[in-house]
Amino acid sequence: MAKGSKGGAGKSLVRATLAIRQPPKGKSRKPGGMIQTFSFDFNPVQLSMTRRAQWKVTPAQVERTGPLPEFMGSDPREMSVEIFLDSSDEPTSNTVLKKVESLLACCEVTPESVGTKQPSPPWVIFQWGAFSTARFTAYVSSVEANYTLFSTTGVPIRATCRLQLHEIPSKTKRQNPTSGALTAQRVHRVVAGDSLQSLAWQEYGDAAAWRAIAEANDIDDPTHLPTGTELVLPAGEEVRP
Repeated sequence: MAKGSKGGAGKSLVRATLAIRQPPKGKSRKPGGMIQTFSFDFNPVQLSMTRRAQWKVTPAQVERTGPLPEFMGSDPREMSVEIFLDSSDEPTSNTVLKKVESLLACCEVTPESVGTKQPSPPWVIFQWGAFSTARFTAYVSSVEANYTLFSTTGVPIRATCRLQLHEIPSKTKRQNPTSGALTAQRVHRVVAGDSLQSLAWQEYGDAAAWRAIAEANDIDDPTHLPTGTELVLPAGEEVRP
């Protein structure tokens, strides 16, 4: 497995992250507050995406060709990703141990959700630069950790973790009430000098509309806008005046 450099050219390397967030309260489908941003030491060498369409086929006794299959709907996306952890250059460090524990905790109920009487493990969002297909809100269904190297004191200093993520479906995009078509949305790739306020002014003629962009992209810190990030710009009719 190729390792990403932590210096030189590696400074411009966009690293994958896993935002671990509180589950929402009530019937909301928007994740709650941030618990931790898990930064990958080394980007995945590969990840797999799965999506299935459900069809119903009714057997026919008479028709030779049989009836047409009936489309029942699409299942949410699934993603399997492998995370490589290595602190062998610091054999006394417990970094790998702590990082694996934080991933395993994604399958445990959060204390805050117990307090709201809606016990649930965290929700997560995987993000890797402009790879928008892999960015969706999900829950972690399984974490498999393989420890492959230990220090002289028995502390793991190298491990490979495999995560299975299942998408949590969001609300269907709203339709234009006159045409019935989905409201148009535009994707903007952040360049140096961009801010949410400047994008809101360019897109809607109102800098105060930056909150709509932040909400559509789950941005908690509007001052942190990494170059290369792809932002969904809601349609004008979806932006509150």
